Amino acid sequence: MARALLGARIFTGTEFLAGHAVLIEAGRITAVLPAAELPQGAELVRLDGGLLAPGFIDLQINGGGGVQFNDAPSLESIAAIGRAQRRFGTTGFLPTLITDRPAKLTQAIAAAETGLAAGLPGLLGLHLEGPFLNPERCGIHDPAWIRAPSDADLAELAALHAGRRLVTLAPERVPPGAIRRLTDAGVIVFAGHSDATYAEMRAAQAEGLAGCTHLFNAMRQLGSREPGVVGAALDDPAGYCGLIVDGHHVHPASLRLALAAKGPDRLCLVTDAMAIAGTDQPAFVLQGRTIYRRGGRLTDAAGTLAGADLDMASAVRNSVTLLEVPLEAALRMASASPAACLGLADRLGRLAAGYQADLVHLDDELRVQECWLQGRSLAEDGLR
Repeated sequence: MARALLGARIFTGTEFLAGHAVLIEAGRITAVLPAAELPQGAELVRLDGGLLAPGFIDLQINGGGGVQFNDAPSLESIAAIGRAQRRFGTTGFLPTLITDRPAKLTQAIAAAETGLAAGLPGLLGLHLEGPFLNPERCGIHDPAWIRAPSDADLAELAALHAGRRLVTLAPERVPPGAIRRLTDAGVIVFAGHSDATYAEMRAAQAEGLAGCTHLFNAMRQLGSREPGVVGAALDDPAGYCGLIVDGHHVHPASLRLALAAKGPDRLCLVTDAMAIAGTDQPAFVLQGRTIYRRGGRLTDAAGTLAGADLDMASAVRNSVTLLEVPLEAALRMASASPAACLGLADRLGRLAAGYQADLVHLDDELRVQECWLQGRSLAEDGLR
């Protein structure tokens, strides 16, 4: 039976509509139409005002609900993280493995491919953040496991075939041709934890480098005579950049400059969320180090940032309040832009006929009231 969601203002991904409804059947949107034109017999789900928008897509999510992907890179961990983050409007995500021992990387790949083959709800692929980074820009990553990629490493990454594959690496730490080898195999390659010069970044972009992970953080900054990683990213009109908009990782003025340079269609809100997301825990352990939650920040004892205490709904709110961007731009950065980055713009990130029925219902304060994944609500899946 078709189901109609009505009673809220609708953001389709391109425009706001009033007095309209979203018609869903078999997990897909069949129409966005005036409420007065709904077909007879449809199940009516009446929403009490607020805003209905495309579900959020997170390219960088390390954990949630007390589960850290690095601790146990398994199908069960991916499912638990997806459930935890869905309560904050995230309907599509890439579980992210940060730098770790080689066996963990192999386990993460196997878990993601198993989950994709099984059709695990919300799972879009895998993000490997490391271990091919620059130890001088390691941040919270354990430098003991940072290394240059071997030919066998590149072959393993190039052989991945299921879902979307995002690899964050330091371009100056991989051999010439490595980025081209990965991109030719369909891997999306981002720069991150990098001390690359502008010239090194331009060479990487020529090989297919598609963007930057958590722009501004753990990378060479923009300078007057050496634009660095940040300058090269802002100077690349085609590249995508992830942004952590939590008020702690990057100053709002810097984020506004990035928005002015790139526009919302090339910026993707990410959470960089850790296991503690969606819980009230004051601390957790990451690879043997205690990470403390204090005032909206996650840090180790030395004060090094360790991911973010952030969810996608909060990232959207922060974009409106801290960056002062229009709501439609914030919503695009949380859905349409990451969908396009992953090559999924034909099925995710919009409310239109033929698109997957992934939606989030927000109140006037942009807090999640309900969320649908492939047409199923949080309540139906026992997540409320």
